[in-house]
Amino acid sequence: MKPSPFVRLWHSLSVPGLVLGTLFFAMALTPSLIPRTFATQGVLSGSGFAVGYGIGAFLSWLRRYMELPELRGRAASVCTVLVIAGCIAVALVFLGRTADWQNSIRELMELPPLTTGHPFLVSAIAIVTFLFLLMLARLFQLIFRFVSARVERVVPRRVSNVISMAFAALLVWSLGNNVLLRGVLNGLDRSFEQLDAFIEPTIPPPSSPLRTGSAESLLRWDALGRTGRNYIGSGPRAADISALAGGDAQDPIRVYVGLRAAETPRERAQIALAEMKRVGAFDRSVLVVITPTGAGSVDSSAIDSLEYLLHGDVASIAMQYSYLHSPLSLLIQPEYGLDSARALFAAVYEHWRTLPRDSRPLLYLQGLSLGAMNSERSAALFEMIGDPINGALWSGPPFESQVWRRITDDRNAGSASWLPVFRDGSFVRFMNQKGAAPGTGRDWGPIRIVYLQYASDPITFFDYHDLYRRPAWMDAPRGPDVSPELRWYPVITMLQLALDMALTPTTPVGFGHLYAPAHYLDAWIALIGDRGWSPDGIDRLKKHLAVATPSHR
Repeated sequence: MKPSPFVRLWHSLSVPGLVLGTLFFAMALTPSLIPRTFATQGVLSGSGFAVGYGIGAFLSWLRRYMELPELRGRAASVCTVLVIAGCIAVALVFLGRTADWQNSIRELMELPPLTTGHPFLVSAIAIVTFLFLLMLARLFQLIFRFVSARVERVVPRRVSNVISMAFAALLVWSLGNNVLLRGVLNGLDRSFEQLDAFIEPTIPPPSSPLRTGSAESLLRWDALGRTGRNYIGSGPRAADISALAGGDAQDPIRVYVGLRAAETPRERAQIALAEMKRVGAFDRSVLVVITPTGAGSVDSSAIDSLEYLLHGDVASIAMQYSYLHSPLSLLIQPEYGLDSARALFAAVYEHWRTLPRDSRPLLYLQGLSLGAMNSERSAALFEMIGDPINGALWSGPPFESQVWRRITDDRNAGSASWLPVFRDGSFVRFMNQKGAAPGTGRDWGPIRIVYLQYASDPITFFDYHDLYRRPAWMDAPRGPDVSPELRWYPVITMLQLALDMALTPTTPVGFGHLYAPAHYLDAWIALIGDRGWSPDGIDRLKKHLAVATPSHR
């Protein structure tokens, strides 16, 4: 009787692969930075099992290739049974601790505890994930054999194998090097652009001439895109600020230029500059150049807090460069949007530096996530050393941020990598939920830069080197929002953090990659002072901002 496909699949599995797969499965159950549901835990554990199985299967093949001795007959069968029993025991022990491990993160993030880790559901999803990935691997193997069989007709078998392996490696390299993925990225971006054009505006155009999209504006309301309309249509007005702060206030100025405003970043930047001149943005005391996230969103928590702090005496400008969300852009094409950020900064800075120094506004940069990285790259220090801007507030800087990386790596000895101290703190300072890093100086230099980052933010602390190296942010003392149960495991930790990046929208505000308006307020005060607000007034403002509508990410 012919065995069933399931039986054939079972007998084709590698015992060393099952062993390493189980170990990787178990390690994937341990906590990382972001709480996981049973569904995401199942996918992660199944992916970990697949990676471990692949390594084990390769080692098994290598042993056979080197013609090393192996067990045979009854001894091999007994050993296989014992190994499988041991794998099941290890998996059960680790599955039993899943809820406790997840609760070690949830407690720090003030989330209700889990009563169960749903071990059966996790296991079922993990098995399905593993089988799916195994089928993909075997499909790749079939393609390799298909190519090899045809090449072997004209060249010797060993040469054919080398050529086929080189072809497969080239294919993988092409995918890893973004040759194909960048095309997909650009195609998705164009598709989302067309979709965005069909979305009818649900927010009415602003009546104030100081806002983009009004009847007096140089930009049409329906051309701003969904994210642009959300940003312009939100935020406090003069009456809101006066009611909370007391005294007189102004309507803050907000300018936003969508992707459909013009074909090139330079043309859009010139439109932005013209709109800023029209609304009198350069007449305010503070001007903020914002680089939005990949999807074009502006973190309203950052700007709302500043508009209240300055009693509305502030203007901000943002220019869209993509319709894709930051994690996708960051992993596939991290330089996406750089040209746009540079064009906007150059246009604003060149005009700003022509204004009298004693009457022009303070000029700051601001960006979240991919926006922070592109913002820090938009203004080279050597280009403005003779007439520097006043500073920047960058939150959730991604792991690809080169300036952030250099400063973090060159931090003062003894300071934590998740909240570094750099030199005397006169140029750059790091802040989190608890404020600035201990040991930060009081006096600022001519340029003031604040990085607002949470230790639980995987977009900041993911690193490809986590594949084989323990990250410094795991050293003691750890961040206040990082589980003490978190451990480093080769390969698995990188997979966990990669999944964490996709899960960042699921954390409460004030953790992960969701930055709280109260923490933004502390960062702005560190940059420009309290502007006359009393401690009680600042506490009242923080409470007000905490209940405001969460920002669009």
